[in-house]
Amino acid sequence: MPGMTSNPGAGTSVLVSAFQSALLHQWMIIMLIFAVLLLAWGTSRAVFLAPGAGKSSAGASRPWREPRARMLLRVGFGVIWLFDGLLQAQPQMPGGLADQVIKPTAASSPAWVQHLVNAGVNIWDYHPVQAAAASVWIQVGIGMWLLLAVRGWPSRLAGLSGVAWGLVVWVFGEAFGGIFAPGLTVLFGAPGAVLIYVAAGALIALPERAWDRPERLGRLLLGGTGAFFLGMALLQAWPGRGFWQGGQGGADGQPGSLAGMIASMASTPQPRAIHAVVAWFGNFTVSHGFAVNLAAVIALALIGGGLSAAAVRADARLARIVVIAGAAFCLADWLLIEDLGFFGGLGTDPNSMIPFIVLFTAGYLAIAPDPAPAPALATVAPGGAAEPADLTGVPVLLSAPVPENPDTPAEGRDPAPESAAPPPRPGRVPELLRAFARTPVQVIAGIGALGIILVGAAPMASASVNRNADVIVAQSIAGDNGLLNAPAPGFTLTSQDGRQVSLASLRGKVVLLTFLDPVCTTDCPLIAQEMRSADTMLGGKAGNTELVAVVANPTYLSTAYTRAFTAQENLSQVPNWLFLTGSLSQLTAVWRDYGIEVEDLPAGAMAAHNDLAFVIDASGQMQQEISDDPGPGTAATTSSFAGLLANSVLQTMGKS
Repeated sequence: MPGMTSNPGAGTSVLVSAFQSALLHQWMIIMLIFAVLLLAWGTSRAVFLAPGAGKSSAGASRPWREPRARMLLRVGFGVIWLFDGLLQAQPQMPGGLADQVIKPTAASSPAWVQHLVNAGVNIWDYHPVQAAAASVWIQVGIGMWLLLAVRGWPSRLAGLSGVAWGLVVWVFGEAFGGIFAPGLTVLFGAPGAVLIYVAAGALIALPERAWDRPERLGRLLLGGTGAFFLGMALLQAWPGRGFWQGGQGGADGQPGSLAGMIASMASTPQPRAIHAVVAWFGNFTVSHGFAVNLAAVIALALIGGGLSAAAVRADARLARIVVIAGAAFCLADWLLIEDLGFFGGLGTDPNSMIPFIVLFTAGYLAIAPDPAPAPALATVAPGGAAEPADLTGVPVLLSAPVPENPDTPAEGRDPAPESAAPPPRPGRVPELLRAFARTPVQVIAGIGALGIILVGAAPMASASVNRNADVIVAQSIAGDNGLLNAPAPGFTLTSQDGRQVSLASLRGKVVLLTFLDPVCTTDCPLIAQEMRSADTMLGGKAGNTELVAVVANPTYLSTAYTRAFTAQENLSQVPNWLFLTGSLSQLTAVWRDYGIEVEDLPAGAMAAHNDLAFVIDASGQMQQEISDDPGPGTAATTSSFAGLLANSVLQTMGKS
């Protein structure tokens, strides 16, 4: 269940600032897209359409009123998608969603599910700002598209976009809704809220002729939902799944699944009144777990059986009763067990119960008879004859009188003589512009909604194929670089191959200097890999750079240790790599000059020291001080720190 923690990741303030800046810039692009679209549409109408001509296309099309069931699905899930998009704009999303929500959600699933989900998590970890911003605009765009596109191919494409993105979220964001994990239950949100979005999108994407008899779809919808609830009732009642226990749980003394879930929800940051209600119900479940689960099993079975019976008999009255009862049960579960689903700073959706209500209510509306529309008043045709009201109950869109076309024979007029010259045929481009001018404003708005989706998706698609993590990840851990402009303290030390190397001998090249313990097994190997990756990122400019490490251990000083470390980290083949050492007095002087604090750990183990890197320009001036602490030591942080080091070197080269 997404979003149930609010613990910020390291450097969240840096990520928040970058995230909000990205959203602001993309919002400006979106506003520009809508402005250009509306300006082009309005101009084309003014230039290519005669006054009132734009209205004739509506009257020429087949009269159609959107079925109530389809309207509920389209509007209901459009609003939900919009709400989800706004939730994705919460400040903690870039730094917290992937590792604090998505990854733990998949932890109890089989290894192959975790592997698949981790592929998505890695993309998010490498590019957190782009991923978080993309999630905002894709979901906002889908929601707006569903709300604005009422019929035709724009509406069907809106439904398909919900299906496509919903499946992506269901697999990578919800780990298949937990269907492969133990303890599957609808009370906790299975099979994943977004899978319900997918079902709704598929129904909206159906052609209009499929909705000519909505009762068929309604029976299918009620029957499918009923069968699902019956299956969930069986799983809820299955012995040994932990749902019947209260506070004592099983032999291990742990609370039952239901009580444990409610307790975890009650710990989520939320309004005090809601916390009080959820906490009370949690305590009640601890004491009366069997009774609570029995009530849930009975309710699920009755709802499932009622929906199935209503589908088989096409009984709208029975369906209405079951839908009302089902909505009451879902709302109770939504509050008492799912805890509304979106609190805590990382909640991504209102969970599954609200979508379920929309879904089976649409099924009821599809089989229920439409209320009789108010009789339309007779209208008077331009010639004076009365037009009868539409007898089918479908409102007819009346168009303004179309100006007479002299090129088209009309009743009562002699056709043009054969010898008359045919009128000039319009070119292809003007005809396309006329078609654009005749496009309804809802379609134009739908195109704008598609633009919103692309504004989010395009940068994310580009970032996902970039193997280097964004520098913002390292900056969120290390903070900003310290900008300096002072002479770098000189030294003369011995390289891993026994050569005497002085800082002065490296003039003419940019020096990337750090301090490493050759027997370290934690941060130092990661920092060495950062240096190696930075060298690769520099490409051809690596020849103008020296990667220099100085020993930071008062005990293990010999070149045997620096050579072993160099070989261990595969740095032997890096021609501009130097791992320098010397006597303890020489090293102590270098440590002091560069502010490196080295402490020997007990039992002759590795030394503790601060992780700093310095960028020294070709003239020997120290330009930047960087914290190269790899933080969690993930592939994303290592790659990001490498990018930070490489960028710092390139900036220094640019100043030369």
